[in-house]
Amino acid sequence: MTQNTRDWLILAGLTLGVCVTNGFARFAYGLILPAMRTELGWSYTQAGWLNTANALGYVCGAVLTLALLRRVGPARLFAFGVWSTAIALFCTGLNESLIAQSLWRFAAGLLGAMSFATGGALAAALFTDRPRLNALSIAVYFGVGGGSGVVLAGVFVPVVLELYGTAAWAWGWIAIGVASFVMCPLAIWAARQMRPAAGAAPQAAPVPLRAMLGVLAGYAGFGLGYIVYLTFIAAWMTAQQATGLQIAAVWTLVGLAICASPFVWRGVFARFDNGVPLALILVNIAIGSSLPVIWPTLPGLVISAVIFGLSVFQAPGAITNFSRRNLPQASWGAAISFFTITFAVSQTLGPVGAGLIGDRAGDIGASLLAASGVLMLGAVCAALQRPLARG
Repeated sequence: MTQNTRDWLILAGLTLGVCVTNGFARFAYGLILPAMRTELGWSYTQAGWLNTANALGYVCGAVLTLALLRRVGPARLFAFGVWSTAIALFCTGLNESLIAQSLWRFAAGLLGAMSFATGGALAAALFTDRPRLNALSIAVYFGVGGGSGVVLAGVFVPVVLELYGTAAWAWGWIAIGVASFVMCPLAIWAARQMRPAAGAAPQAAPVPLRAMLGVLAGYAGFGLGYIVYLTFIAAWMTAQQATGLQIAAVWTLVGLAICASPFVWRGVFARFDNGVPLALILVNIAIGSSLPVIWPTLPGLVISAVIFGLSVFQAPGAITNFSRRNLPQASWGAAISFFTITFAVSQTLGPVGAGLIGDRAGDIGASLLAASGVLMLGAVCAALQRPLARG
């Protein structure tokens, strides 16, 4: 096997890890949520709380990852995170109590964060002698990995719920868990291949957080705003009397757009080493979030799904690209973990805050508009970020 073929196979394994930790663990909930609300009698606030529990787990996982990187290499953390997240997803379908659901959503967030943050650093270490392929590998890791999970869930979950009723929500989680177990072997193999290059505990260089405030603030706005669409768009469509097939089509379209997004943004990543890529991405996510409410028709939903999907998973790619181009490699893992903590803290407020707005307004569409405003503010902050002075 040539080195080039091996690198692409490693990248394929890493993307499967994102499929589990993001496409399934963080976003499939938005598809199952309407059925769970119907069967379990939840309000929007309670429904939002479960994604907040997931986000709180993500905060803890990001902090834990930052601490463990001093002793454990990113390859081992990635492999452990993927496998344990798959277990948490399977167990989510075994108990309907709010406490049990909260615990498993928290666990999926904590364990998924360990894999997601370290996987970005591993992907950034591929094709280091070819800048454009390196930028593409980062974009593929975040885009194709998460997008494939969204597509798989979008094709399967809404149709099953349409055929077997809302009582089948638990089987949706069990099936997602089984699919995650199938993906684990290649993902873990890929991490092991990176262990000689990236698995030793590094002596991390300092991360200049004060000089990175623009992209940090922009990434916080991303965490606060993007999650509202993926948590509540299916619930909003259900409230508009959309069928399961229509929800599946829109969700699958989001996933396909996410898969295509690396090829849209790789040129931008290769060209800019400042906050411009993140700012452009946030503007597009804001437009995609508001369109369903402003233009509540099938064409509006289709355009919204495409714009949102082409951008949402590239925000992590933008900050990974920023770290790679402005910091020494010894700092990549720590820098991405700092970004992940910032994102995760802000993400905890999005779902439950959106649920409160939706309950008070009597329409979850108000939350989508509020999220759009937050994303635009984050775009302004990111646009002000300048390149860092190396050394």
